Amino acid sequence: MKIDIDQDKCVGAGQCVLVAPEVFDQRDEDGVAVLLTEDPPAQERGGVEEAARICPAAAIRVDGR
Repeated sequence: MKIDIDQDKCVGAGQCVLVAPEVFDQRDEDGVAVLLTEDPPAQERGGVEEAARICPAAAIRVDGR
């Protein structure tokens, strides 16, 4: 799975971190989401897809590969 965060669109709501804390974090200085891993394990797929679905800025894209 390939994950892309459009950091220019991110509003720092932190919903991605709440549902997939092993994959997403936020920068301390502005709250913008960052990836902890570009190739998360398969068991994280559900959380990553939910994070993309609930992102209020639609800043997360997931490619199934």
